[in-house]
Amino acid sequence: MNSGKNFNYLGETFQLQLLNQVIIDKEFARSIIDVIELNYFENKYFKLIIQMVKEYYKKYESSPSFETLNQIAKSEIQQELAAKMVLDTVTKVMEAPLEGSTYVQEKALKFCKQQELQKVMTKAQKIIDGGEFENYDTLEEMVSKALQVGEIDKGTEDVFHNLDEVLNDDYRHPVPMGIAGIDKLLKGGLAKGEIGVILAPTGVGKSTLLTKIANHGFNLGYNILQIFFEDNPKIIQRKHFTLWTGIAPDNLQTQKEEVMAKITEIKETMSNKLVLKKLPSDTLTMTQIKNQVRKMIAEGNKIDMILLDYIDCVVPDKNLGDEWKSEGSVMRGFESMCHELNIVGWTATQGNRSSISSEVVTTDQMGGSIKKAQVGHVIISVAKTLQQKEMKLATIAITKSRIGTDGVVFENCKFDNELIEIDTESSVTFLGFGEQKEEQKRDRVKELLEKRKQREQQKQA
Repeated sequence: MNSGKNFNYLGETFQLQLLNQVIIDKEFARSIIDVIELNYFENKYFKLIIQMVKEYYKKYESSPSFETLNQIAKSEIQQELAAKMVLDTVTKVMEAPLEGSTYVQEKALKFCKQQELQKVMTKAQKIIDGGEFENYDTLEEMVSKALQVGEIDKGTEDVFHNLDEVLNDDYRHPVPMGIAGIDKLLKGGLAKGEIGVILAPTGVGKSTLLTKIANHGFNLGYNILQIFFEDNPKIIQRKHFTLWTGIAPDNLQTQKEEVMAKITEIKETMSNKLVLKKLPSDTLTMTQIKNQVRKMIAEGNKIDMILLDYIDCVVPDKNLGDEWKSEGSVMRGFESMCHELNIVGWTATQGNRSSISSEVVTTDQMGGSIKKAQVGHVIISVAKTLQQKEMKLATIAITKSRIGTDGVVFENCKFDNELIEIDTESSVTFLGFGEQKEEQKRDRVKELLEKRKQREQQKQA
């Protein structure tokens, strides 16, 4: 088959993947929906599906979910056998492999652009053959328009656009993280499209804090996706059970009836979802994760907040030849996903070696590339001295915030990893915290000098 006529020369799997991407990737659908045509497919059921998608998009300006496609097929295709074949094909599209999706998108878009350019060149040749040289401007505009197929302007907006919404007090619609002192400084929490980063050395409680944020968001009625790489799913489940019951993880089994009653009550009363997803560490890219999230959304799973535990376990899409640049690209990929899918994003990253013994962890103690810090809208650090660990305390700091007050330290907050209880106490600025520590040192020196003086007096006596 002539490769210039349709997608058939690329094989059935490619076409299944292409249809899958048109449905699950809204930005890609926007770029290709107007130029992808039915005759680019030879399989009649592929044609029916792309026709349903195009008609739906024309009416609602969005691709339908797989569930919606099934409903359309059942209601609009009268012949039972044809309807069954379309439903089976939709299932194949839904189950199409996500690997290589970037290649599929680029190849399909280039094909469609080439077809549009070929149509324009045919028209242009007719104008030239007709001797209509005065229509040069028209020719130039036709070719320019064909070359711009698939280009989407995502960031341009008139300054006077949507004034009522911009001036609304609640224009951000933030989702609280569940720690009152910090939520207040973040003007209610993070909003959709914004990302927050938890910075802490190993063993301090990054997963604990992310689980608390996930649990609190779910309790408020939001749909939560909690992705983790290193923990056992049962451990994360038990953390949530502890948050709902107040029973320590080690005691959940002995109080099983009470726990089951509480969990059943929550399950029956909440209509939203808290989905836990375990992924392999150090093998997945942000594009692959994004595709999995898109697929979940296309299958009808609404997501308001995603928690990625943690960003250091994601590998870059491309080897940029510089480890730090690659780490920055992963964080930018996470930010891009949250912005594109309009969801709140929280993740965590390891502190470097010096952060382990720090009383306050600062942004420059982030492990790896500082570019990770540049991308985040909010960075919250957690530090624990040995004494604080023993007393179930921590020092939490807002080291960066694009949406509220930063440079604030909460010293000796309650941070119980077992019961997942985190409460902020009175706060000071970084400067105030430093002055406080200097004063404590001076007091300690005075105290030691006084004790020494007393010992000398006792000797003389």
